[in-house]
Amino acid sequence: MISGDADFAARVLRWFDQHGRKDLPWQQNPMPYRVWVSEIMLQQTQVKTVIPYFDRFMDTYPDLAALAAAPLDAVLHHWSGLGYYARARNLHRAARQLVEESGGEFPDNIEAVQQLPGIGRSTAGAILSLACGQRHAILDGNVKRVLARYHAVEGWPGTSAVVKHLWELSEAATPQRRVAAYNQAMMDLGATICSRGKPDCGACPLQSKCSARHQNRQREFPAPRPRRVLPVRSVHMLLLTTDDDAIYLEKRASSGIWGGLWSFPEFADREALQDWCERNQVRTAAPLECWPDVRHTFSHFHLDITPCRVHMKDPMLSVMEAHRAIWYKTAQTEALGLAAPVQRLLVRVQKSNQGDTGYDPNGEMCKAG
Repeated sequence: MISGDADFAARVLRWFDQHGRKDLPWQQNPMPYRVWVSEIMLQQTQVKTVIPYFDRFMDTYPDLAALAAAPLDAVLHHWSGLGYYARARNLHRAARQLVEESGGEFPDNIEAVQQLPGIGRSTAGAILSLACGQRHAILDGNVKRVLARYHAVEGWPGTSAVVKHLWELSEAATPQRRVAAYNQAMMDLGATICSRGKPDCGACPLQSKCSARHQNRQREFPAPRPRRVLPVRSVHMLLLTTDDDAIYLEKRASSGIWGGLWSFPEFADREALQDWCERNQVRTAAPLECWPDVRHTFSHFHLDITPCRVHMKDPMLSVMEAHRAIWYKTAQTEALGLAAPVQRLLVRVQKSNQGDTGYDPNGEMCKAG
């Protein structure tokens, strides 16, 4: 058992009372449902990005029952652009699970909360401490950074040994009282003062006993992820349009990248794309246009997308199946879950339809299939 610094929490709480964030949307009426949604959105996403998404999400799904009753497509539509779409799928699945198993009541037991899809130990602790005042330690990225610097914890926090040590430190430091304020304070401290790039040590309530500061090694903690070169994958996406400004979209499988979202048909290369057009008797009204590549970066690889536009004479396609493919009007407001690159390409198609080509006129022109 690690013994904590006796006044660590007291200093953090005094700082929070003066400087902490107390006007975040999810802090107003901090019911478990609202805190849960905010914590899921905040995973790997900054507060300033999350706030407008959270507000819109709450306007549409004000409670757990409303979220559970919503179609997944509509939920993904509200998540479009926020990234890491598995979070939205897990949120929706957990809501339906709670409605079916407990009448829509959010559990107040941490073991039960951790059994819900998409919720780990830190997120469960944050929900129950911030919404219910229960004493639970947390260990999100901000808290890891504060503790790693304060205690000069060597090693990358992605390894099991370092994470185990940080959890022990977090448990030891968490007070018995005012846990909601303390956990919010630790997250605020890491986000606003003990930041990754330029920590403002002069404004930190922990500076007098911070090991990293005393050693002048603040930027060395926590140790970064070992560097690796991200692999690059390449795909061709088919932007299939009609005279009435409709574009062909397919629903992706529920697993994998952009799971459950709507996207353009995807092919390994131009030849595969042209073969698909031939098999489905796509009659073109103009030569195929290959626009300049678009790069989208995921956490573990780069995806280079070559958008290829084909304008059809006849919009009938034998490959269309119920609920798996649609003709989508770029000007319509139907709630569909769309990945950010797909949204941007749809905008380019719309501009092209209005006379703005949306692509490099010197780009490659491909022979229609």
